[in-house]
Amino acid sequence: MGNQVEKLTHLSYAEVPTSDPNGQGFDPGDDGPRIGVSYIFSSDGGDDDQDENLEHLSRDSQAADHEEKPFDPEDELECAVHYREESVYERRSGAEIHSPESLLNKCRPGDLVEFVATGQYPHWAVYVGDFQVVHLHRAEIKNNFLTDVSLGKKGRIVNGLYRYRALPPEVIVRNALDHVGSRDRELYWRNSECFAAWCRFGKREFKIGGEIRIGKQPYRLKLIFSEKKSHVLEFQSLEDVLMEKRRNDQIGKDAVMQELANHLSTTHEIKEGHFAN
Repeated sequence: MGNQVEKLTHLSYAEVPTSDPNGQGFDPGDDGPRIGVSYIFSSDGGDDDQDENLEHLSRDSQAADHEEKPFDPEDELECAVHYREESVYERRSGAEIHSPESLLNKCRPGDLVEFVATGQYPHWAVYVGDFQVVHLHRAEIKNNFLTDVSLGKKGRIVNGLYRYRALPPEVIVRNALDHVGSRDRELYWRNSECFAAWCRFGKREFKIGGEIRIGKQPYRLKLIFSEKKSHVLEFQSLEDVLMEKRRNDQIGKDAVMQELANHLSTTHEIKEGHFAN
């Protein structure tokens, strides 16, 4: 199918070139910034709606995806995404999370909901009313009760993370409901976040192959470790940015920071003041 893109193996920070917090390459001989991550899609596993080869997963590994783990806000990595000079996404720490039952009292049709747990990919859904959400789960778009989808995880409303203008609530709900039952090769979204965000904003950038890759790197993902410590990666498409952002969410801030520090250390490309307190 034309909407399907071949999955490639993810390259870790130790295997890819990066750029410094100011977007400049570490090599003084370079004429410009380097790309951040040169993969298309991750095959690391862990996100139940990112893995297309479900038949190769064992029953135990599938069950492990849904193991409830407490969410540690201190391990959440702050980040921001820019398209050229435009801010398109920003997440800061301290966002309040709620139990599934409490979340039901706060949701309105068209809201985006994110369920979080330490060591797992975040799971996104669209609230459509009557205590139900529509979400992409295991290569199928489903309509389930919010409390069932949460699997005991805490969640939050995340309408404001993306800076795009939202569609009217009735259109968001219709976008979600119209695709219930779609599965496998009928899908146009790589993961639950891409699907939910597309429902709310209607932008093709969230779809598989929604942007043509022409060699340029118009997207910048800024990883914010502290007030004085950050790092910038560059990407060809928003879809690529989301795959890396979600991987970072899954492994946690400390692991991302250690990966990057190891890479900068082994390549001897760190300058005084780069990635330092």
